[in-house]
Amino acid sequence: MSPSLRAMGAWLYRRAENVLALMLATMFFAFLVQVFFRYVLSWPSGWSSELSSVLWIWIVLWGAAFVVREEEEMRFDLLLSAAGPRVRGAMFLITAVSIVLLYGISFPAVVDYVTFMKVEKSSYLNIRMDWLYSIYIVFVVAIIVRYVWLSWRVLRGHDRDRYDPTKAGSGV
Repeated sequence: MSPSLRAMGAWLYRRAENVLALMLATMFFAFLVQVFFRYVLSWPSGWSSELSSVLWIWIVLWGAAFVVREEEEMRFDLLLSAAGPRVRGAMFLITAVSIVLLYGISFPAVVDYVTFMKVEKSSYLNIRMDWLYSIYIVFVVAIIVRYVWLSWRVLRGHDRDRYDPTKAGSGV
């Protein structure tokens, strides 16, 4: 991969992290407002609860699509780490093909359902539901692209390193 393409990817990754941090800060602020309104002012604040719920969905799917790297994903890989490179590659390809096929088969129905949701609006924020749930379409596309790319790398001989629990970290 060319250095300029790698630099652009790193820049996009940092911007995705920035968006994720902004969503988390907004959700935290909405939570604080909700606590203040409810327990100090004794006012109901449904909008802050709705905003927190929507942001939680977006945080999880945005993070899974653009921020969490494959080696940071939670998985039970006892068999994978015990296998040799060729078997590990075959196991990964079976998993990747399954993921791509299942998401690919479900994709038209997902798009149809999300676009159908334009008839509904959220209770407090009055935002169209198709906009709120559009992140799932982005997530599905990102996961399909990610696993096609990773499969291509495995087919070209770029084996994933064996998992070493002594090197596990928080991704920093």
